[in-house]
Amino acid sequence: MDYDLYINPKKASAGLYVRKGAGLPDLADAKDWVFDGTFGQANLPAQFVKEIEANGHAFRDMD
Repeated sequence: MDYDLYINPKKASAGLYVRKGAGLPDLADAKDWVFDGTFGQANLPAQFVKEIEANGHAFRDMD
């Protein structure tokens, strides 16, 4: 499975991952987030993937 990463330029230290193609339909400030690429499951920590699968999204500290 692949996951899309979105970055908020106003909060560059935070990244938001969702399932590939899911977009950000439930996020109130979705227009503030910019698509930054797609990553394979192998490139993310297993616990992080579990959080995305359970919640539909996961925030990640990009620092």
